[in-house]
Amino acid sequence: MPLAATGTLVAEAAAERRAVAAFNIITLEHAEAVIAGAESCGSPVILQVSENAVKFHHGRLAPLAGAAAESARLAGVPVSLHLDHVTATDLLQQAPDCGFSSAMFDASRLPYQENLAATREAADWAHRNGIWLEAELGQVGGKDGAAPLGAHEPGARTDPLEARDFVAATGVDALAVAIGTSHAMTTRTARLDHDLLARLADAVDVPLVLHGSSGVPDDELRRAVAGGIAKINVGTGLNIAMTGAVRSHLAADPRVVDPRAYLAAGRTAMSRTVADVISTLESAVTAAGA
Repeated sequence: MPLAATGTLVAEAAAERRAVAAFNIITLEHAEAVIAGAESCGSPVILQVSENAVKFHHGRLAPLAGAAAESARLAGVPVSLHLDHVTATDLLQQAPDCGFSSAMFDASRLPYQENLAATREAADWAHRNGIWLEAELGQVGGKDGAAPLGAHEPGARTDPLEARDFVAATGVDALAVAIGTSHAMTTRTARLDHDLLARLADAVDVPLVLHGSSGVPDDELRRAVAGGIAKINVGTGLNIAMTGAVRSHLAADPRVVDPRAYLAAGRTAMSRTVADVISTLESAVTAAGA
C-alpha cells in the first residue's frame, strides 16, 4: 500500500485517545522486524531513521530510506517514514525526496530563545514542503553560565506554560515532552511524572510525544497513553532484543559464519518486541474503555 502520512497516523491516534508506536531502525532487518510485528497486531506503525543512523550509514540517508520505503509499501498495515532527531538543516531538507512525511527537529540543547528561533525556521520550511514537524522541549537550562540541559537528561522537565508558548510561536505539529524518560535506557525503570503530563496535555493543543520509551515499564506506558501521549518512540528496546538474540545464537553454535542465521534470530526477536509494545499500547485503550 502507499506510504502513510505520519501526521495522519498521529492525529487519528490523538483523536481516539490512543498512541501510535514509532520504532527507530538502523538496518533493513530492523525495518522488516517492525513491519512484521505491526502486521501481527494489525496496527499502523512509524519507521524512524535518526540522524545518528544516517551517520552510521556514511552520512547517506537515501539507501536506508529507500529500503524502508519499499518495505513499507509492501506492508499489510499503514506504515509511515519519520526522520528523527535532526539537527542538521541539510539533512532535514532531504526528507521529502526520500519518502519521509515527517521529521523531528531537535534544537532542545539550545537555550530556550535559540531553540525557539531555530525550530520556527525549521517548521516554516517543513510546512512549505509538506513535512509534518515534531520538536522537543525540556528544562533546557543554560542559565548563569551552566551548560544547556538535554530534554531527557536526569532532572529535565518540560514546563507547561513554556510549552504552550513554544508551540504557539513555532507552529510545530507535535511536541516531545520531558516527563521522566531518558534516551538509551537498557532497564525499564523510568517513572513518569503523570501530574506534569496532565498539565502539559491541558496547556498544549498539539499531540504529545514520549521519547525514551524503551526504559518505561508497561504500566507506565499505559498511563502515559491514557494521559494524552499520542506517539511512543522506541529504539533501544529493539537493539537489546536483536543483540541478545544474536549473542545467544552465536554462543549456541560458534561455528556459524553465515550472517543470515543470526540476523534472522535477531529480526525475529525484534519483531516480538514490536508486537509486545503495540499490544501494551492497545491494552491502554481497552482499559480506558472498560
